[in-house]
Amino acid sequence: MRALNAPSAQAGLRGAILIVGLQTEARLARRLGVPVYIGGGTATGAVEASRRALTGAASALISLGLAGGLDPALHPGDVIVPEAVLTGGRLFRSDPALGEALGGMTPHRIFGAASVVADVRSKQRLRSETGAAAVDLESGAVATLATERGLPFAALRVICDPAERALPSAALVSLNQRGAISIFRVLGSLLAHPAQLPALLALTHDAAVARRALAQRIASIAAGA
Repeated sequence: MRALNAPSAQAGLRGAILIVGLQTEARLARRLGVPVYIGGGTATGAVEASRRALTGAASALISLGLAGGLDPALHPGDVIVPEAVLTGGRLFRSDPALGEALGGMTPHRIFGAASVVADVRSKQRLRSETGAAAVDLESGAVATLATERGLPFAALRVICDPAERALPSAALVSLNQRGAISIFRVLGSLLAHPAQLPALLALTHDAAVARRALAQRIASIAAGA
């Protein structure tokens, strides 16, 4: 794992709400002791989760979880707290105080996508067009809705699939609406396309590295709270 910034001792997350994509991310995020909403691994789900979160009392929104790499310099397990989110043709600046609470802002932009960016050529094109270092499906909704409500926001993301690696088709069909991995969907995809097994094994390894890095950062934040 390559830590891009040392964890800050300042927590400052009281009143914040976390938006994640997956149940595995939610289990880690709950260690911070703030409410967590799951989007289910889709951009639409992230919008719905953010709207549900904002029906209650919230002082800030935070996008937390894994991300796809666009910058070739980023590797699985690298932690970024991007200074800005680019989505829908708009650039949203992250809140510096929240960035410090998440371990320190890093000089990156993250792209809030409407759908998964799965192949290497698409990653390269998106990097060239936007200058973003990484891509995910939650940060765009968080940035947009927080700004509409006049709330600060930030993101904490860990690189999973690097820029040079495509996502196998099994990964694209594996999630159910609750953001949990369905082993039956994975097996069905593998049976239909067995040649994707090496790519799926590589992704499994990268995801494990990324989850460990996320768990370590969350533990550092919690210890400094």
